[in-house]
Amino acid sequence: MAAGAPRIFVSHLAGVAVFDPSGDQVGRVRDLVAMLRVRRRPPRLLGLVVELSTRRRIFLPMTRVIGIESGEVITTGVLNVRRFEQRPTERLVFGELLDCRVRLVEGGEEVTVLDVSVQQRPARREWEIGRVFVRKGRSGTFRRTKGETMTVDWSAVTGFSLEEHGQGAESLLATFEQLRAADLANVLHHLSPKRRGEVAAALDDDRLADVLEELPEDDQIEILGKLKEERAADVLEAMDPDDAADLLAELPEDDVERLLMLMRPDDAADVRRLMSYEERTAGGLMTTEPIVLRPDATVADALARVRNPDLSPALAAQVYVCRPPDETPTGKYLGTVHFQRLLRDPPYTLVSSILEGDLQALAPDAALPVVAGFFATYDMVAAPVVDESGSLLGAVTVDDVLDHMLPEDWRETEFHLHEDEPQDERLDEPQDGRLRELEDDREDDRGDDAEDDQEDAREGVDEGGRDGT
Repeated sequence: MAAGAPRIFVSHLAGVAVFDPSGDQVGRVRDLVAMLRVRRRPPRLLGLVVELSTRRRIFLPMTRVIGIESGEVITTGVLNVRRFEQRPTERLVFGELLDCRVRLVEGGEEVTVLDVSVQQRPARREWEIGRVFVRKGRSGTFRRTKGETMTVDWSAVTGFSLEEHGQGAESLLATFEQLRAADLANVLHHLSPKRRGEVAAALDDDRLADVLEELPEDDQIEILGKLKEERAADVLEAMDPDDAADLLAELPEDDVERLLMLMRPDDAADVRRLMSYEERTAGGLMTTEPIVLRPDATVADALARVRNPDLSPALAAQVYVCRPPDETPTGKYLGTVHFQRLLRDPPYTLVSSILEGDLQALAPDAALPVVAGFFATYDMVAAPVVDESGSLLGAVTVDDVLDHMLPEDWRETEFHLHEDEPQDERLDEPQDGRLRELEDDREDDRGDDAEDDQEDAREGVDEGGRDGT
């Protein structure tokens, strides 16, 4: 971790007020949710358990936390108010880690955990538990000895990390963290339906949404059908609207309406709008969440939006300048600015003065061959979709075009490098050896799930957490 990143001991967060960006209090911190990892790696801090004024406890992902400072937590203002339910792979920091008896790696002395510190990793939105404040000596219900206290790295203690031979989906998940969503989807596709359901149920909503977007339709429908309807709605909200619309289009009409009613109204409205277009048209391919700026925005404003790590490279490649409102469908679409042009102009420059307004936009009913030809002709990675009134409806990205032009079963084909290209171990092991083993696991899965999970963990790929971004 970067030395300059602030370290916060969790005891200072107990009962701290949580505010939205406008300064209104939404609740108080009652616990923190972490995911332990194998081989004494620092746990990921997934989020906070926040108690609302109604006494309901909800989960607040760390990706929705803007800052922790001056005894308060500031959020993005977007909250899911469904009741918090702890998942099998999660640990409550106050409830399960503090006062835990562990051992020092050096010397093997038993100590009591009094506090742990959390810190944000540099250049990422991910948080980790990095340090542990412990007391030597014994402690009990009626007495606590005043032994020596010390702060050590997480790797210097042992006793509450996952064991390599853990049971069920927990240890299997502990091998998946650093896999890309597409690679994890490939792994899940080759698991047995039972194991696939266990892993999907334990993944956090954002991570599962990313993985679902990369799975074949049959696997998507199978996994979504095994989730509780409220959880399924949460996952659909976390998916890109165009991918959620494609998935819902494969479900029975009654199921679609129930899930849309459970989703947040704004998210459901975007999905309904996309479902109104034919699938293989610009309207059916587009996302409704491009970067939209008003004419008086500056280059600095645009670059700040482009830096958002949640955006795909294609969506971050350019910004779209429109008159208010700046949510799709927008006011009049004025033009596009590519990020390379943003890098060449001073930060105070108005985006309206550097528009590429001569590039024709796509109509929502433009067929897939027309869209593909547009991308090929103008060397585009993203293109605006504008209706007859001149409003920006969304943007089509090159990955969406490729998804619909490749054969239907392309996601079921394993990725292999060309024979003439070098293969390093990092690519070779998860893609080849790992998947061959998982194919055997699918054929031989006769209830011995724990043994299968041990084999998966020994392969040494990485896990996914509740927050996954």
